[in-house]
Amino acid sequence: MFLRRLLPLSRRLFSSNSSNDPASIIAELNKEMESVFGEPPSSTHPNSIDNNVMAAQDSQSVSPKIVENDYGLTHVGSKGEAQMVDVSPKENTKRVAVATCKVILGRKVFDLVSANQMAKGNVLSVAKIAGINGAKQTSNLIPLCHNIKLTHVRVDLSLNRNDCSVEIEGEAASTGKTGVEMEAMTAVSVAGLTVYDMCKAASKDIQITDVRLEHKSGGKSGDWSREE
Repeated sequence: MFLRRLLPLSRRLFSSNSSNDPASIIAELNKEMESVFGEPPSSTHPNSIDNNVMAAQDSQSVSPKIVENDYGLTHVGSKGEAQMVDVSPKENTKRVAVATCKVILGRKVFDLVSANQMAKGNVLSVAKIAGINGAKQTSNLIPLCHNIKLTHVRVDLSLNRNDCSVEIEGEAASTGKTGVEMEAMTAVSVAGLTVYDMCKAASKDIQITDVRLEHKSGGKSGDWSREE
């Protein structure tokens, strides 16, 4: 039907004299097409405006706290910047944390450490003191940790012949407003690094593994222990 209606018009327009305005010809063609197909659709879908408005409203209705800090990270400020947590409103409670790590030596180095034949001296004794010092220096090493007063630090090292490793356990305690998990993990990490330093001349294959928190107590979150 469109061709039957459009063809007479096109013949009429293009067979007319050349003085006709091209714009007028195009306008008449558009009218003829509209009479067949109806008015052309709007370039913007009617629902798109509503959708855009709703999307804008939704974005404004989302809580700023959720957008800026979805997981409640205490060291992240309202604008995403790093911050030191203000613990002044908290109550003083007894805090204890225990952490562990392992240093895999290999058979050759393990035998040297067991026989106390390393050139630098007694590996386990030096690493023990280093771990205690590390716990006391945690706030200097970890930027956003609080400088807390430790009441106790324990670092124990033992040889495990089954996998030729040194197993390290560290404990930190304090009575204050913030936990001592970082102090315990720093203690075992520094002790492990010291074992490596004492033994690196004998082997470069030594590995420090499994630095992790095992237990913590005190504070608002209460007690927590790792489940094996």
